[in-house]
Amino acid sequence: MSQTAQERERKIKDAKLFINGEYIDAISGETFDTINPAINVKLASVANAGEEDVNKAIEVAQRTFESGVWSGMPVEERAKILCKMSDLVMERVDELAWVETLDVGKPIKESHGFDIPRAAWNLRFFAEMAKYLIHENYEMRNFMSYTKYAPAGVTSLIIPWNLPFMQMTWKASAALAAGNTVVVKPASYTPLSAVMLGEIANEAGLPPGVLNIVTGPGGTVGTAMTTHPYVRRISFVGETTTGKTVMKNAASRLIPVSLELGGKSANIVFEDADLDEAVKGSIEAIFRNQGEICLAGSRLLVQESIYDRFLDKFVKAVQQIKVGDPLDPETDMGALVSRSHLKTVDDYVQIGLAEGAKLAYGGKRITSLGDGNFYEPTVFYDVDNKMRVAQEEIFGPVVVVIPFKTEEEAIRIANDSIYGLAGVVWTNDLRRAHRVAAQVQSGLLWINCWYVRDLRTPFGGAKASGIGREGGRHSFEFYTEAKTVTMKL
Repeated sequence: MSQTAQERERKIKDAKLFINGEYIDAISGETFDTINPAINVKLASVANAGEEDVNKAIEVAQRTFESGVWSGMPVEERAKILCKMSDLVMERVDELAWVETLDVGKPIKESHGFDIPRAAWNLRFFAEMAKYLIHENYEMRNFMSYTKYAPAGVTSLIIPWNLPFMQMTWKASAALAAGNTVVVKPASYTPLSAVMLGEIANEAGLPPGVLNIVTGPGGTVGTAMTTHPYVRRISFVGETTTGKTVMKNAASRLIPVSLELGGKSANIVFEDADLDEAVKGSIEAIFRNQGEICLAGSRLLVQESIYDRFLDKFVKAVQQIKVGDPLDPETDMGALVSRSHLKTVDDYVQIGLAEGAKLAYGGKRITSLGDGNFYEPTVFYDVDNKMRVAQEEIFGPVVVVIPFKTEEEAIRIANDSIYGLAGVVWTNDLRRAHRVAAQVQSGLLWINCWYVRDLRTPFGGAKASGIGREGGRHSFEFYTEAKTVTMKL
């Protein structure tokens, strides 16, 4: 990392809790450190909340909700404040992207070119859409019924470490636009950019208590946020095991949940695909964000008739990926989020080798880049779908290449997984594209592209990849209560 970057790094603020419009210390006074994964040195101290802090945040959110200062505000005024927040995000895009890159380890070109601008669009999209929510009207003889969608109340949002600012705004934008008050828990690995949204909210004029941000361990903070009697909605993004715990906690108080969980998505390449396009898209689908993304096309299924040709092109392209300083605008792949996660990824590589998977490229930590958590982009080939590396989510820069003969076999392999988040199909046969799309068990499926998101469409997974859908009207349906009123005429 350059000396300039090191000097700037020391200017990062310590992170406090954001409750009732103010930044405050945890009641205990305790903190924990967040680490720059590219050099494994401390970035900042972060307030370590306990149950008492969470209760305080939720009680503030409940009082604010009941006051009507936000829930009763005309939707046009709410939208104006959220759009102002969107503008302020873009005014601070350089700073936010820089903090996100230092905290997560991802390339600056991703955080600056996509993540932060997308976060701003999240705020604007849901703000504008809220103004056009439809309230149904039904007429019968001598009676009239109408249905209104009212804000549900206090909403708990638990955000993952891989895309912290974008994921936070993806959830909070819809919940706030619907009129709810929100308590957010960012991941302990990467809380710094998320906490900054409090400053932006204050500057935009969001009333105190509408947005609250609490940092701390999942076992304490997350548990309190998913069991408190004032909480009326829970949206969680993370791995499947924790998602099950969240669901159990919510069930004890019948709190509706939305769960976006893990994935092991099939990326299917048929013999009639444009190979150059498929190679480029498949590289993006697994190595973007260091493979630390639930939507990753981590199982690459390639038809046998083009298998060798595709694999040769794919490996040559992987060899061109530049791994290095996340702040370098030329870097394609940065550092994994933590030393422990680096070990997890490497452990899976060793498991794959022991299972008999063949290594085409990569497979080890990059030591030439210093003490950071850098790992080579790794390609296994001739993989059996029954292997652990093909069944378990690695959440890192590791792809397994699996051959198939027929369309039917490709669909069978794709569906032979506990997960069902996403899928990709590369083909120039329109009929085949739609046949396969209809049969792959997933909440999302892309044809000849990857990670194209229209915020109007439903987002979520099948099977162990989640429960519920958000996006467009589906978000508003989740974050509101439908109330039907019937009157005698």
